[in-house]
Amino acid sequence: MNWLSLIPFLIVIGLSIWLKKILPGLVLGVLVGALLVEFSILGGTRKSVDYIVTTLSDENNIKIIAFLYLFGGLIGMMNISGGIKGFSEWIGDKIKSQRGLLSLIWGTLPFTFMMPMFRTMMIGPVVKSLMKDMRISKRKVGFTLDVSTSSVIVLLPVATAFVGFMISLVESGVQKHHLDMDPYQIFLLSILFNFFAIAMLVIGLIRTFWSPSKKERAPKQKGEKSNQDDKENYHRAGIKKELSTVKAQPWNLIVPLALLLGLTLFLLWQDGVSKGADTIFQAFSEADATFVMLLGVFSTLILTFIFYMIRRQSMAETIYHFYDGGNQLMQAIILLILVWALSLVTEDLGFSNFINATIGTFLPGFTIPAIVFVLGAIVSYFLGSSWGTWGIFMPLGMALAVSTGASIPLTVGAVFASGSFGSMTSPLGDTTITTASILEMPLIAYARYKLKVCAIGAGIATVLYLAAGFFLA
Repeated sequence: MNWLSLIPFLIVIGLSIWLKKILPGLVLGVLVGALLVEFSILGGTRKSVDYIVTTLSDENNIKIIAFLYLFGGLIGMMNISGGIKGFSEWIGDKIKSQRGLLSLIWGTLPFTFMMPMFRTMMIGPVVKSLMKDMRISKRKVGFTLDVSTSSVIVLLPVATAFVGFMISLVESGVQKHHLDMDPYQIFLLSILFNFFAIAMLVIGLIRTFWSPSKKERAPKQKGEKSNQDDKENYHRAGIKKELSTVKAQPWNLIVPLALLLGLTLFLLWQDGVSKGADTIFQAFSEADATFVMLLGVFSTLILTFIFYMIRRQSMAETIYHFYDGGNQLMQAIILLILVWALSLVTEDLGFSNFINATIGTFLPGFTIPAIVFVLGAIVSYFLGSSWGTWGIFMPLGMALAVSTGASIPLTVGAVFASGSFGSMTSPLGDTTITTASILEMPLIAYARYKLKVCAIGAGIATVLYLAAGFFLA
């Protein structure tokens, strides 16, 4: 009966494609899944609410939700203070072309590499304001932002929100199978074998610096801004008009961002040292990056509020736009909560057991990395979560690698690559949701656009895993 675990995923994907809205599919997917777990109308409804409450009881989930809202609030404060407008006008004088705008996205990477959501939310509003006067596709801008985020951060060995979690998964597999290998060394080697992220990085750079096509220069495209979208945004007209009248003050953006980056790096180092780290790289690896990001943005909010008051910014306006900025990300927050609940539902329906039972263990060792990548990529597309995919497939991948003699670093790299695929392409992924929300693009249309490009990267990665598996087996 474990095949029933596929039903919620099929409902979410199918309904989202049909309605071009993801929220109804998620709600129905969670509800149907809960009814399959507890087959009664009242019991299933109560169970679905219980899954949502459980996700909200998870400490890490609450950290992510709080970070999203507070960061959105910080963006709202920078908006009404004229910070984003001032910085946009200042940098806009230097950026005169589409290529310059896309290059700016890549150029900000050294300052925003710690966490995908952090980078997207920091760069997105600035890029959005700069592209207003350019005839450039929102989807191409969004893709450049996403590929320069998802494909790079997952390849960094220190100072990201991913590192600690990824190493802990590898360490768990090493201990379970009694391997005489260093988990961090396996993790470092696996970075070289994350063929999907590497392929997408190359594709992203080529698409950035390649002359854009005539179609992508069009001011409007299918799936982007439409008359219906304009109607849906009428309730924002007053705030948009208000923001257009604020005085441009670039320091009201530069100072908060400098505070945020400086505090985050300092707190990462301090947290790692408190856990016994001896070097700065070790400190960044061992720090609780998710909590540090939250602490950093909370501290920055307080200091920024004081800074704005010293500069005689209206307190009432600042507070109002803090709430407005946070509320702008409530859609993304609600979607993430439902995605987490969906993961709990499908696990109770035996999703992991279904994957384990159907994948089989009587396979040539050299094919294991490629098979793990393909299956993991499919599942990660349904889940929309790199973390969830890694958590599900790392035990499976390590077990298959040990039993068949496949290369462990290569298989671990394939697991991480499969999660990268879902994070990059899935309409359920927080990267896709957040970018589409900030740039005001229809979510499903944007996800389809990315999938067409990412399918090329996935095909390249699959061939490379087969070839590498053959030579390393």
